[in-house]
Amino acid sequence: MKKLVAYFSASGVTAKLAERLAESIDADLYEIVPKTPYTHADLNWHDSRSRSSVEMKDPASRPEIDGTRDNMAEYDVIYLGFPIWWYVAPTIINTFLERYDLTGKTIVPFATSGGSGMGHTNEKLQPSCPNSRLLPGRVFRSSASLQELRAWANDVLEG
Repeated sequence: MKKLVAYFSASGVTAKLAERLAESIDADLYEIVPKTPYTHADLNWHDSRSRSSVEMKDPASRPEIDGTRDNMAEYDVIYLGFPIWWYVAPTIINTFLERYDLTGKTIVPFATSGGSGMGHTNEKLQPSCPNSRLLPGRVFRSSASLQELRAWANDVLEG
C-alpha cells in the first residue's frame, strides 16, 4: 500500500506535523502550494475583508494551486493535512481534491487548530472526492509525537 501525506500549511504549523506524519509512516510528502501565497494580512480572521475570510464565506471558492503531483495514481492512501479555518478545511483543500481522479482511494484528513475540532470538515470535503473513501479526521497538537501519529495512522485505516 503506497501512502502520500499531502498538506497545506499557511503558517508552517501544519507543515511540521505533516513532515512528522510522513516520517512516522514511511509515506511520500507533497506540499499543496497556493498559486498566490497567503500573507499575514490575508490570514487575519478578524478582518471580514481578508482573503481567507472572503474565501471561507464562499463555498464555491477554489484558490488556485501552484503545481501538480504527477504520480497521484500510484497512491492508495492520501493523508490530507491542513489548518482548520472557520471549523472546516480551507477551500484550497477542495481545489486539491477536485484536481485529481481519486476514485477508489482512501482519504484520511488530519488538521491543526488553534482550538476547534474538525467541525463539518468531511461534510464540506465529500462532494470534492465523491468516489473516494473519506475517513473521519482528527485534529492534532503541533507537538504530536512520531509514536502518536504512527498509532493513529494505523488505527484509522483498520477502524
